[in-house]
Amino acid sequence: MKKDILTLLDLSKQDVDDLLCRALELKQRHKKGILDTPLKGKSLGLIFDKPSTRTRISFEAAMVQLGGTPIYINARETQMARNEPVRDTARVLSRYLDALAIRTYSQDLLKEFAEFTAIPVINALTDLYHPCQVLSDLLTVIEYKGGYEALQITWIGDGNNVSHSWINSAAVLGFKLVLACPKEYFPNSAVMEKALAKRSDTITVTTDPVEAVKNADVIYTDVWASMGQENERNTRKHVFEPFQVNEKLLKNAPENVIVMHCLPAHRGEEISEETLEGPSSVVWDQSENKLHMQKAILEALMTQNK
Repeated sequence: MKKDILTLLDLSKQDVDDLLCRALELKQRHKKGILDTPLKGKSLGLIFDKPSTRTRISFEAAMVQLGGTPIYINARETQMARNEPVRDTARVLSRYLDALAIRTYSQDLLKEFAEFTAIPVINALTDLYHPCQVLSDLLTVIEYKGGYEALQITWIGDGNNVSHSWINSAAVLGFKLVLACPKEYFPNSAVMEKALAKRSDTITVTTDPVEAVKNADVIYTDVWASMGQENERNTRKHVFEPFQVNEKLLKNAPENVIVMHCLPAHRGEEISEETLEGPSSVVWDQSENKLHMQKAILEALMTQNK
């Protein structure tokens, strides 16, 4: 039976732990120059409605390094742009490809692809979730902190799609998650309700970033205006100014805290230049780890029937 990753709630704790373990192993083998080609002869379709640097290239490079072939598909250049039903496209692509990674706006569109394909569908970002990002982030957390179980992850900024996937991951894995957001930019209430039904004691939301970082092992931030919200940028800048991750905020956190950002970063907005380039920042290792986690995800989903 095929498995999709549309949100992190599609995975069990064991699923996540297995992916983290395998991603770390694949990274170590890659560093030693060992070639692993379990996806030889397989192809991955990448349907992207939104721009991408790290997600697209990490999926493409991951597929190549595992011996397979990535096929980039600009949705605007397909018959979907001429109103071919998603279900028709999905059923045809199932006959050509071994998996699909989709980066789009609507979570419902992603669900429809998953419903009508016979191959695994991977969420490479929607307006609601970004599960692969957080899986790779957890790999970085483990490398720097040795695990995740006893940690506090603190999110500072907008209650956006990446924050939603952190909420889901806390619900699945049970670590403490504190989100500090302006009141009008709290995470989606339906996302919160579903997560709190699983872990009501480990996930909290506040409007106070200083209080939120006091016991943080990890401080995480993202842009204040996501893709599609560019016209709100000036308004958001004013509201979010007190939520900038900078050296002043870090003085309230433990000395060994690490700072993460999924990139691209707007230096001087959600994070200061000094902090992004400072000793607490792990963003470059974090970005690299997308490659190794994508490899683990692709291998797990595309060889599951072997």
